[in-house]
Amino acid sequence: MKKLTFIGAGSTIFAKNVLGDCMHVESLQGFEFALFDINPDRLQESYSLLTQLKDNLKSTVTIKKYDNRKEALRGASYIINAIQVGGYKPSTVIDFDIPKKYGLRQTIGDTIGIGGLFRSLRTIPVMLDIAKDIEEVAPDAWFLNYTNPMAALTGTLSRFTNVKNVGLCHSVQVCTRDLFKHLDMDHSGIQEKIAGINHVAWLLEVTRDGVDLYPEIKRRAKEKSKEKHHDMVRFELMQRFGYYLTESSEHNAEYHPYFIKSAYPELIDRFNIPLDEYPRRCVNQIEGWEKMKQSLMNDGDITHNRSIEYGSRIIEAMETGEAFLFGGNVLNKGGLISNLPTNACVEVQCIADRSGVTPTFVGDLPEQLAAINRTNINTQLLTIEAAITKKKDHIYHAAMLDPHTSAELSIDDIVALCNDLIEAHGEYLPNYS
Repeated sequence: MKKLTFIGAGSTIFAKNVLGDCMHVESLQGFEFALFDINPDRLQESYSLLTQLKDNLKSTVTIKKYDNRKEALRGASYIINAIQVGGYKPSTVIDFDIPKKYGLRQTIGDTIGIGGLFRSLRTIPVMLDIAKDIEEVAPDAWFLNYTNPMAALTGTLSRFTNVKNVGLCHSVQVCTRDLFKHLDMDHSGIQEKIAGINHVAWLLEVTRDGVDLYPEIKRRAKEKSKEKHHDMVRFELMQRFGYYLTESSEHNAEYHPYFIKSAYPELIDRFNIPLDEYPRRCVNQIEGWEKMKQSLMNDGDITHNRSIEYGSRIIEAMETGEAFLFGGNVLNKGGLISNLPTNACVEVQCIADRSGVTPTFVGDLPEQLAAINRTNINTQLLTIEAAITKKKDHIYHAAMLDPHTSAELSIDDIVALCNDLIEAHGEYLPNYS
């Protein structure tokens, strides 16, 4: 019996979506779906829900829960990863509250910036431990990573382990769909080309029947921005740099040095930036899950329609050999994007089939776009360097080179902030010299 393992299966709704998708795939019938989570209560909730869903969908998969990670991984052909190290409390609260004492504000804090840096430092050691288990008990498995910070984690696995892996994000497949909906444009029949780095990937081309749609997009975006709306940061970046970005404005507000600035507080209102957005989402999700849990657990008619998530389609392509094209995060080996560093993790079109995942060649990005990507890559690479070498200086380097942090704080304050965060995270971080 083939095996698909889900690490972090206590993320019940996400596990339902991804594994529910897989239950619809004919070539995955008869698989074992192995569930593992460090929280036994959440694991049991996911197990109960997925077992009911499997019965309702009349799927022939077997659902099994494990309290031992290595045994959950043993013999797996595919592994889906959705862990969050440290959770909302204490770690996300720490990531936001301590920087505020230095006057450093964030929106999401899960990619780069101070929040993304320390989320990486918490998560990379756990990912490396998981990788050791995979190398021992499932060396041929494909590892599909959904955990952020995507570029730092995927880059670490690709450079320092033998695990076959690809990083998957939600933003690529909804980029043009949501943009066109926002601008009241017809999305049907378009051709698009997207490449860059995770959360800062660029819509390089968008056409219909050979006609460039960017002039109309920019015209409508300029008109739309006469009034306040949810996507003002991306529209501003598109106006200034020429291209639209895959990830939301609340994310991109903190990836660049232009928007969250204590010396220009009016920018927060002008660009409609939701400071402290991620902690709010966490609280709402926790409260929402508690309200939703009982109804879901007791819903004998629970069902699922296949979603737009890439996971099930990649696995289906590997099982059937029918190629599937998707936006994936992979090492820039061989210079897929030729004006970005080869040891960076890039987001490019990839092909999944029986041979695995094959990334496609992009070539040079427009130089201004590559330059923006490199400012984020600098911090990502130094974050990985810190996690691998356990040298505290590289934590400082990563923070000092972060665009938003370096635009707001002095070097002394950046170092002091990092020291405070290291102390506050305690055992969630290894010892740094």
